[in-house]
Amino acid sequence: MRQRLHPLTPLLKGAKLVAFAAAAVSWRGLSDLGLVHWLAAMGAILVAAVVVSAVVWFVTGYEIVGRELRVHEGLISRRTRTIPLERVQAIDVVRPLLARVFGLAELRLEVIGASKTEAPLAYLTVAGAAGLRARLIGLSTGVPHTHAATTDTGAGESRVFAVANRRLLLAQLLTPQALTVPAGLAFVAWQATLDPTWTLIGAASTITAFLSVFQVPVRRVLDEWDFTIGTDAAALRLRQGLLNKRSQTVPPHRVQGLKVTWPLLWRRAGWARARLDVAGYAGHGEAQLRTGTLVPVASTPDTLAVVTTVLTAAVHARPAKPPPMPPPASAGHWPPVDAVTVSVTGPPRRARWLAPLAWSRIGIGVTDTVVVVREGVLTRELVVVPLARVQSVRVVQGPLQRALDLATVHVDTAGGLHAVGRHRATADAYALADLLAATSRTARHAAVAVSLRKPPAPPPDQVAAPPPDPHAAPPGPIAAPPNPVAAPPPNPVAAPPDPIATPPGPVAAPHPPV
Repeated sequence: MRQRLHPLTPLLKGAKLVAFAAAAVSWRGLSDLGLVHWLAAMGAILVAAVVVSAVVWFVTGYEIVGRELRVHEGLISRRTRTIPLERVQAIDVVRPLLARVFGLAELRLEVIGASKTEAPLAYLTVAGAAGLRARLIGLSTGVPHTHAATTDTGAGESRVFAVANRRLLLAQLLTPQALTVPAGLAFVAWQATLDPTWTLIGAASTITAFLSVFQVPVRRVLDEWDFTIGTDAAALRLRQGLLNKRSQTVPPHRVQGLKVTWPLLWRRAGWARARLDVAGYAGHGEAQLRTGTLVPVASTPDTLAVVTTVLTAAVHARPAKPPPMPPPASAGHWPPVDAVTVSVTGPPRRARWLAPLAWSRIGIGVTDTVVVVREGVLTRELVVVPLARVQSVRVVQGPLQRALDLATVHVDTAGGLHAVGRHRATADAYALADLLAATSRTARHAAVAVSLRKPPAPPPDQVAAPPPDPHAAPPGPIAAPPNPVAAPPPNPVAAPPDPIATPPGPVAAPHPPV
């Protein structure tokens, strides 16, 4: 049955357009028009926007038919967008500040291969958006949605991580953008002292220009405030935001890769951040980075504990439909996938002619389940890609690399994060590409469907069941240790491996190429 969006949708969209118009007019426009004419212009824009939005609202509707979401829109030219739920990578419930005043939310579907958010449904009631999301996730993954999943309150979820807001604020002050603000304020004061005719409008315009540099850390604080990660039987649940609340739902088998970063100014404090790469998230640069946040800031052991937990679920989980392969009888509990302990090897010494500072900090390693890349001099990075998500492997060789008998191996995924093994010896690069192609093919075939709530139990003849403990906490949905952020995983590292300094030589293969 076709349904419409909330009746207040035209008003909210009209107010949003007025805000954009006010920003476009800027201080100079306010000075030229005057306050009365400026308010009249904004009122006319609001009325026109509400009328147009009301017409769009009247001809827009959505419905679920089988395993498809259909969105109908258009007045003169009717259009129906059909979204197969098998292509849905993540579903977000976003609550902008103005929508929160009226108790409304926007539902966004991220589809693989789309250049922008597919069929955003703005606006629905919060309960309606959460219920629709739970139903779509259930149809996409095959895991029936529960009543708790339709409330968007976090009930029935297992907490994996919660950011410390004070640390988040301090971390954003330790960024290059934040450190330029005092210089900008000093420049404004200096200009006002030298030029007494400098008007308030000029000062406001200059301050606005300098604050635009500071918007990245400010936006991070606003977007990542109260950041939490939870899990249930179907997906990862990420909640964040101070003014605009965002609730992301990501099935583990949609995770394409993870990236851990140690910024230069954070290393003394032992802090790191991590991001999650999901195919289909629209945007580039900072916009895509915000939607893929996994850990805004935390100590290195806590960050790596979260990465290990999510990576283990991403490596071993697969959608429940089509019918999954039965797990092997000897599978037992899934071991944690700890990317930090993976041994990596670096390029030969002649690579220093192309990367004089970074060549000793470049390394790549391969296991049966993941490929790991470490690199970075000032900002150190650790990139992990599950082999089951590898789409292609490329060997690229530039003219200078050919002269030095070097080549670069690119491991591509369906998302925006790729693993790149730079400046390998040519023979080693082609051997590595063959190995990655074989192991990724094996990893895809060997992957089995695993429920986040109930991982496969070990056979009774191998592990004796311990007596039940009435005081023990229930097991987490991703088979994470209780309170995984408070206690680091086995063999934790207190700081990033230093680094990333790796001995030259070929990549050690986990087994001969198939």
